[in-house]
Amino acid sequence: MSDIIQLLPDSVANQIAAGEVVQRPASAVKELLENAIDAGANKIQLILKDAGKALIQVIDNGCGMSVTDARMCFERHATSKVRKAADLFAIRTMGFRGEAMASIAAIAQVEMKTRRHEDELGTMVQIEGSEVISQEPVATSVGTSISVKNLFYNTPARRNFLKSTSAEMRHVLEEFQRISLANPAIAFSLHHDGVEIHRLPASGMKQRIVHLFGNSYNQRLIPVEEETSIINIKGFIGKPEFAKKTRGEQFFFVNNRYIKDAYLNHAVSKSYEDLLPDDHFPMYVLFIDIDPAKIDVNVHPTKTEIKYLDEKSIYAILHSAVKRSIGRFNISPTIDFDQETGFSGMITHKAPEEIVPPSISFNPDFNPFASDKPSKEPATTFPRVGNGSSRDASAAIVPSTKGWGALYEVANHVDTAQQATIELPEAVVAADPTLEPVQKQLMQLHGRYIISQIKSGLMLIDQQAAHERILYERFSKQLDDHKGASQHSLFPQTVTLTPNDFELAKSLMEEIKSLGFEVREFGKNTLIIEGIPVDLVNNNGNETKLFEQLIEGFKSSQQELKLSRRDALARSMAKTSAIKSGAVLGQQEMNTLIEQLFACQTPNFSISGKPVIQTIGLTELDKKFDK
Repeated sequence: MSDIIQLLPDSVANQIAAGEVVQRPASAVKELLENAIDAGANKIQLILKDAGKALIQVIDNGCGMSVTDARMCFERHATSKVRKAADLFAIRTMGFRGEAMASIAAIAQVEMKTRRHEDELGTMVQIEGSEVISQEPVATSVGTSISVKNLFYNTPARRNFLKSTSAEMRHVLEEFQRISLANPAIAFSLHHDGVEIHRLPASGMKQRIVHLFGNSYNQRLIPVEEETSIINIKGFIGKPEFAKKTRGEQFFFVNNRYIKDAYLNHAVSKSYEDLLPDDHFPMYVLFIDIDPAKIDVNVHPTKTEIKYLDEKSIYAILHSAVKRSIGRFNISPTIDFDQETGFSGMITHKAPEEIVPPSISFNPDFNPFASDKPSKEPATTFPRVGNGSSRDASAAIVPSTKGWGALYEVANHVDTAQQATIELPEAVVAADPTLEPVQKQLMQLHGRYIISQIKSGLMLIDQQAAHERILYERFSKQLDDHKGASQHSLFPQTVTLTPNDFELAKSLMEEIKSLGFEVREFGKNTLIIEGIPVDLVNNNGNETKLFEQLIEGFKSSQQELKLSRRDALARSMAKTSAIKSGAVLGQQEMNTLIEQLFACQTPNFSISGKPVIQTIGLTELDKKFDK
């Protein structure tokens, strides 16, 4: 039998390696930008066509390459940053493996022009599928210009797995943001299909954040700075009131390299423990400087994971630094231990002769069991509550103890509750006859629940969850039918989004219009809202906030639950526009809400899968009273 193991050709080996290094256009953008930074450039341009699927061009003014280096950089494991194995533990550069250029050249058509400062002529190299087409002298500016055309042209299966132009562009923007945040001293620009998306001048860290995410972030940032013998920390965190329901704007950099670390993220989140709801996440851009010998960055192909020698100490230092910054800038409540407050309430500006000592008065004939008015009922009779009687619950057995009245405010509302007829669908009643109301009474409890008497006892409905279920099914149908009724706004409003959110909104434009929004583009990263869904006309003219919450909720639903676009958008719209806990409803509103709920396909469960309706039987109530 002949030998069956053979050495793969370099072209095949490079395509296999490219699957790990270059997964989409954003991966190639990351590698090319990092190479430009390692070359010492202080000005970098990124030019894209079709979100990088047709063209990725990176132009820098770095050190450039010689004729030999220009050819060698496309060989596998060819690098200028590592000479021996020990160098892996002293890495300060972004790249070091020597795989990126070979991988990109294996799956695209690449043209590179480069020139060093000391050379009169530069070099142009053209390579396709790991095969060098030409190499010749060329007149070019100092630095390097690399054009990557038709990514995955020779691996059509990989190209078919790419997402839409809008989705791939969002991934590119994420990589661009990370690299530009890590290098504020470098000027960056980004153009897509002939349109300028970003122009970032060299600046400080705070200015770079504002340039990337918008002027509103200028008032949202709290500086963080800590120097220790283990690590140095600097950067900015966001004020709690600007926290969002998605993790989008959370950035960790270790030695200027972007990383993902759930353990360190927990350290930051824990610092906001008492300031944020569980479903909100703070914004932060934090830089950790550490001895390269104490970390290992060579643990993942994308270099976004790091191993530390002393992870627990880093966690403690980071948590302490963020907590201190929050307190230092008066974000969380503080206590002044130097001030004696025990007698502060006794200080007065009155003259001593004007001070009148307190007096005590009492009624010696007071009888707590007496009644102001003669009652025909015995003293042990309790007030009848919730039976529709006109008798006030405050007219209880002990009216003379007036101070106790506040304890029974809830009882007062019970007797004054309005009544209405609830017409439940026959199918609902047939499925569960105990749900049929008896005396057709409705009452709102603490602005959160609607209570109705039924044959078997009580029925409680969560008003917010019920409204979310109603709106979710309504918006889902509108998305399916592409027929959302719209109310034209008297005064159109503009909304300015981050570049990522703007691209997302453009990709969802058809679905957004199906819901009833009238939206069109209005300049760079800006939309103008000319109409809103009819169901939302009572939002007090706050279309901008409503639209921002819609986008934020969509991102949250897709990230956490991996829902389809339709479901994520309908869920976000329902949560954004539903009535909230604490909203006071009139009798007709409660009646309409219940009727619409039982007309839903799934009335018993909220869009989060939690119960909307709970019933409490008379037997259970009797047990509460030991009957």
